[in-house]
Amino acid sequence: MPARLPLPPTPASTGRSGGPGIGGTPSTGPSTAAGRVLAVLAAFGPQHTSLTLSEISRRTGLSLTTTHRLVGELREWGALERSADGRYGIGLRILELGALAPHGLQLRELALPFLDDLHHATRANVHLAVRDGHDTVYVEALRARGAVQVLSRLGGRWPLHATGTGQVLLAFAAPEVQQEVAAAPLRRFTANTITDVDTLRRTLAEVRRTGVAIAANHLPPVGALALAVPVRGAHDEVVAALGVTIQRGSAKSHSLIPVLAATARGISRALGAPSASTVGPRSVRRTVQPDLL
Repeated sequence: MPARLPLPPTPASTGRSGGPGIGGTPSTGPSTAAGRVLAVLAAFGPQHTSLTLSEISRRTGLSLTTTHRLVGELREWGALERSADGRYGIGLRILELGALAPHGLQLRELALPFLDDLHHATRANVHLAVRDGHDTVYVEALRARGAVQVLSRLGGRWPLHATGTGQVLLAFAAPEVQQEVAAAPLRRFTANTITDVDTLRRTLAEVRRTGVAIAANHLPPVGALALAVPVRGAHDEVVAALGVTIQRGSAKSHSLIPVLAATARGISRALGAPSASTVGPRSVRRTVQPDLL
């Protein structure tokens, strides 16, 4: 039986606001009505998809009475669902709201035909990601049968420095965002994860120069090679990153970069990016580091 791979960090562990106890402490709970509602929703995560009332109360720092009232209201509205065993989970109403995010599921719907073509052409794991604070969030993840196992899922998040898509998004982010990430501890996930600020800065400069991020073994499982390129919006700003993950050492790694770039250009063209209307030599320079392949 294969070893269980570690789960991606939760929003609270990556420094993003929204963890249990928003606006308060674990012992007192949040101090505002909105904060209490958000705390209940934030109690759920990749490792806590199903919770009892007592568990929600404990994770939010709210009293059991307050938790019972808020959970009831959220369930009636559709934000939470209650299973037959009495446990609660996120409801479909939240998915409906998520679909309205302009840089989230709307982007996914527009890009999906391109992603599907890329997936079938490469037989690789395909990811589309956007930046949320200091994290990269997957708005689509297509897994290939028989390909290297990856820790990705729709809505999953990782710190920007640790993934190929994240490095693309960070490389083209505002300078203040790059400074904030560099000033915070760079969490290590494998022996190859970038944890040195100078190395990160050099990596980001290389991404800007070549138009492609190459991340080998930066995340588990060992043996994974991630390639990622930018997707541009109507003003030529980078709005997303498109990536593929394959087995390190695969013979097709070199040939994937032009295909990946062409797919990103197609999505960018659909988004109205002026630079995507013509194909030029500056779109992606074929500078691949052989030692990573």
